[in-house]
Amino acid sequence: MNINATIIGQAIAFAFFVWFCMKYVWPPVTNALKERQKKIAEGLDAADRASRDLELAKEKATQALREGKEQAAAIIEQANKRANQIVDEAKEQAITEGSRLKEAAQAEIEQEKNRAKEALRAEVAALAIAGAEKILDKEVDSKASAELVAKLAAEL
Repeated sequence: MNINATIIGQAIAFAFFVWFCMKYVWPPVTNALKERQKKIAEGLDAADRASRDLELAKEKATQALREGKEQAAAIIEQANKRANQIVDEAKEQAITEGSRLKEAAQAEIEQEKNRAKEALRAEVAALAIAGAEKILDKEVDSKASAELVAKLAAEL
């Protein structure tokens, strides 16, 4: 056997093997590697998108929480203002009612004072007539002296 023929035969077999592998074995392997690489890249992209979505969701949740707190503070402030307003209105109503009651009481006092003056005038007039009767030792005609009594009452 000739070594050159063996080497040439082996070279031809190796060339056939390389051609066979490049034609039938290598394309499915490279396609599988490309698909695997594509799936890995898609998975990494999906993980990045999920991470960004998570960050956005956290920011939205934080913002919603902040807005909720601001709204709650605004509602509390509004309630406090309304409570103060109600208290002020109640004070004003109490002051108005107190003034009204005071004026009514003063009017009633004035009426009682006038009634007492009239009663006192009538009593003084009766006493004056009784005193005049005793002094004159006779009865004074009340009809005749009505004008005199009215003048005395007006002066008192």
